[in-house]
Amino acid sequence: MASKSSAEYYGSLKEMSPIRAIAETLMNTHNVRKVDIREAYEMAKKQPGVTVTDLPVYPEFVKLHKLPADAKVLNDCHGNIIGRTAKARRFYHRLNPSQKNKLEGDFREAVWQMQHYPLIKAEAILGMDQDLMIKATFVTTETDVVNLYNWLLNFAPYEQLKDQYEKSPQLPIQDIILVAFNEWTCDDPFYNNVGAPQLALVDEKHNVIVNLGMRYFGERKKGTLTLAWTSGIRIGMAACHGGIKEIDFTTCQDAQYRKLGKRSIAFYGLSGTGKSSHTNSHDNAGTLPAGFDKVVLHDDAFQIDLENKLCRVWEPTLFDKTDSRPPDHPDWKFALAVMNHLTAELGGKRIPVGLDVRNSNGRALLDRSLLGKYVNRCAFPTALVWLMKDSVLPPVLKLTDKNLAIGMGAALMTQRNRAENVTEEELNKLVFEPFANPFRVYELYRDVEAFLKVAETGAAIYCFNSRGYWKESDDILEAIPLKTSLTLQSAILLDQLEWEPWALLPGAMIPTRASVEKILPGYYDKYDPAKRGNPDKYTALLTDRFQQRRDYLMGSDLSERPELQQEIVAALNLSV
Repeated sequence: MASKSSAEYYGSLKEMSPIRAIAETLMNTHNVRKVDIREAYEMAKKQPGVTVTDLPVYPEFVKLHKLPADAKVLNDCHGNIIGRTAKARRFYHRLNPSQKNKLEGDFREAVWQMQHYPLIKAEAILGMDQDLMIKATFVTTETDVVNLYNWLLNFAPYEQLKDQYEKSPQLPIQDIILVAFNEWTCDDPFYNNVGAPQLALVDEKHNVIVNLGMRYFGERKKGTLTLAWTSGIRIGMAACHGGIKEIDFTTCQDAQYRKLGKRSIAFYGLSGTGKSSHTNSHDNAGTLPAGFDKVVLHDDAFQIDLENKLCRVWEPTLFDKTDSRPPDHPDWKFALAVMNHLTAELGGKRIPVGLDVRNSNGRALLDRSLLGKYVNRCAFPTALVWLMKDSVLPPVLKLTDKNLAIGMGAALMTQRNRAENVTEEELNKLVFEPFANPFRVYELYRDVEAFLKVAETGAAIYCFNSRGYWKESDDILEAIPLKTSLTLQSAILLDQLEWEPWALLPGAMIPTRASVEKILPGYYDKYDPAKRGNPDKYTALLTDRFQQRRDYLMGSDLSERPELQQEIVAALNLSV
């Protein structure tokens, strides 16, 4: 089997953390009833806050899991909180002994409260590739059954992959345990409180996540996935909150493209930077050659296996925002469940309406078939792309210095905007999310070391600016249309670009005039770094932003690897 039970993993059970011991005891309590996805569906239909819509569950999924033939999409509506709550997180291993002791006691008390409710549990497999599978158990109350049902939709019910799992190579990783209790009460200022206390307790070393006082499904999904990513890091892989696709050129009509073989490209970016657009685009706005074949691994989460030089996926589904999908959108064909949607009577039927009408952050679980052809493993990435909305960067950079390349990923940034009603000073401050992964619960240097190995293993690394490039000021920008970026993506995959140094940043290169003008006429003059208006102000802003990158990394836990920190930070020095 893949992951290990506690009895298999620990040489002595004394090595188990108290948090895992409490969760394990609850999981093995005799009156915690095990349910499968079919029973969970029937129970969830009766849960308060849940509406049974008239939208059918994706038929292929219904057949796979033997759900009722007429299974309908359930709309689970929450109250005040309709998204993840970062302030509720407490990282067990970062606390001092007194705080750890307090958390252990409060978790024991919460479990005692839980046991006055009817309890259920379910088992799932994380990882769709047979060589990377982890078993997970979710324990909760019957009043939370819709989240258990959605959790089984999001991952794979244990029975679905039981045979593959039992043949899977064993990993030095514990099974995952998730505990949730919505009705938790605790009057203590140590915990976040928005009308009621909330705790998202993370014990990443012992593979336990606890959600107390939190109804939102995203806490269950991302908490579980966080432990999967972290487990991959523990066995030497790179954790990726990004999308990746593989293009097979061997099927192209033109022989000059067939020699390119198969190439995969991965995208990492925060909300609104184009990660899904780049990953899911059918043909890169018509710029890929005729006859190519494309498969998608996933558009949000995967792991790079450095030893075997390939990538593996964790989930068979997508968890997407639905603010831009009207009721007649073709994606609804792939719907499995929705959260926090308006339910309206349309054509005599109860239909979930996204569009963020009821509230912001409406979400849907969708079958991965929406992506077209998909796979559970794909080739080691030919290219990684950091997507950033940084107006001082050209539309595309090739980062040939590995320390610069990883430094730019470790200092992946976003900016506040005027809609957030912040001061000019705050507008100029960058917000950093290393490798676009807000779910990292381990030290940053582990990601840096992992991605350095990705670069050393052969992946080329690029940076795309998806905001707009300085024209005259930080507000007056040269637009960078999505089609331009998609064309550049294709050019990278097709080896159509030649590169020359960007004078301002050693180790970074921009496309040569001769190569880029062949595919995007007028590009070079429009985006030539030497032709920025108000050059003194441009250089000053460029200098400030790279200084913020260096300052951020100097203040990070890279200090625990001083030589590594020095190399990475030094590579971010400009030549101005």
